[in-house]
Amino acid sequence: METKLIITQDGSPTLYLPGMDEHYHSRFGAMTESRHIFINAGLASLSPGDTAILEVGFGTGLNALLTAIHAGHVKIHVTYTTLEKEPLSASIIGRLNYGTLAGEDGEGLFRSIHEAPWNKPFSITEWFTIEKRLTDLTIEDPMGTYDLVYFDAFGPDKQPEMWSEAVMRRIAAVTHQGSVFVTYSAKGDLKRMLRSLGYEVSLLPGPPGKRVITRAVKR
Repeated sequence: METKLIITQDGSPTLYLPGMDEHYHSRFGAMTESRHIFINAGLASLSPGDTAILEVGFGTGLNALLTAIHAGHVKIHVTYTTLEKEPLSASIIGRLNYGTLAGEDGEGLFRSIHEAPWNKPFSITEWFTIEKRLTDLTIEDPMGTYDLVYFDAFGPDKQPEMWSEAVMRRIAAVTHQGSVFVTYSAKGDLKRMLRSLGYEVSLLPGPPGKRVITRAVKR
């Protein structure tokens, strides 16, 4: 079934997958959700400085775009590694206007992020370098060491294998004391797994339509 473009309540688009009955972002506001969870509760919460980010679920590239913009604003060097098993087609990406909505050089950044090659680092700006890895985190260990993890897989009820203890162990293995993990889910199983892997787990107020989100810090 064809992927559908949906305009969310803040005016930004998301994608709906009829076969999975799942949206890529919140229907209450795609850009609002991404900024709230991954920028405000994630990147902006860290001490300023060079930051290595691991994103689980590249998807539309919205999180990468907002991260590149934030890095340029605050003048921090971000190395951004993003994992994706099934990249979206160029025709679908071309229907998304995140770059225009983001303002400034958003269009150029969004285009460069999607034109960057897979499986090799690519410098988008002096502040932002991305490596898009075509991989399956359920069977392959990520490489590197990360200060911040954006966990943005499809929901636990739609893609349970991505929320397994095995996957969380793979993530814990590439983080260090003080690393931060942020995600939109606040499921009890997730919180228990993170605590068992050495994270201190907090629940923060969520974006519109979401009561709470999870932010965890590696002890």
